[in-house]
Amino acid sequence: MWVECFQNDARFDGTDVESLAEQLLAHVRGTHDVPYLDEELRLWARNFAEASERADGPVERLPSIGRVDVHPVTEDRIDDWLGLFDRDAFPDNPDWGSCYCLHPHSGDVPERPWREVRAEMIERLRSGATLGYLAYVEGRAVGWVNASQRSTYAKYSDVDPGGPAPESVVGVSCFVIAPPYRRHGVSSALLDRVVADGETRGARFVEGYPRRAEGSGDAASFCGPRSMFDARAFEAVEEHENYTVVRRPVRR
Repeated sequence: MWVECFQNDARFDGTDVESLAEQLLAHVRGTHDVPYLDEELRLWARNFAEASERADGPVERLPSIGRVDVHPVTEDRIDDWLGLFDRDAFPDNPDWGSCYCLHPHSGDVPERPWREVRAEMIERLRSGATLGYLAYVEGRAVGWVNASQRSTYAKYSDVDPGGPAPESVVGVSCFVIAPPYRRHGVSSALLDRVVADGETRGARFVEGYPRRAEGSGDAASFCGPRSMFDARAFEAVEEHENYTVVRRPVRR
């Protein structure tokens, strides 16, 4: 297992999680001026290191893929969802291996142990508090989109206060695609299903939050590229510091 500093200036390899956490802590305290408490840094390092060992899926992009099938995550598909997040989603980016897509719901909160986050998301999926879709290729879950009601997202609680009721909006908050299947239209297939299901879910609008400054890496597109929403007639309705709110009615 290994852990890399969030400033990308040091990497530590080893077999003991606590030793790696202490090495990361010593490096950060000796090199960077950051406001995090020691235990927050240790916890972040533990989450990273354990994800680096757990996420052992392939990373090389496939030249082509088969048909993409999309299904809502019902209780009988939670194990498929866990397989994606536990192993296949972030082998190239262990820093995100503890997210389990809870962040849109919780907002910006201190780091938590990944097992707690994982357990909370399992319960949210079972209860219907989080609703999303899995994309499958040849029977394997290769992608996810969180498409819950915006009213469940603490991260977007300040969006368009004079606009439609949050309960009437499906918010497309995150796309997670396994590395071999990126740039093969998996996110587009997921978004198309979200739009197609909007009316049957009782929504009036579907909304996205593409980043305003997209980076060069795949991870930077976790909210979906603006171009994908534009191609489906989403219109910009509000600008925030880091993202644009785009929206379309479920019926045309």
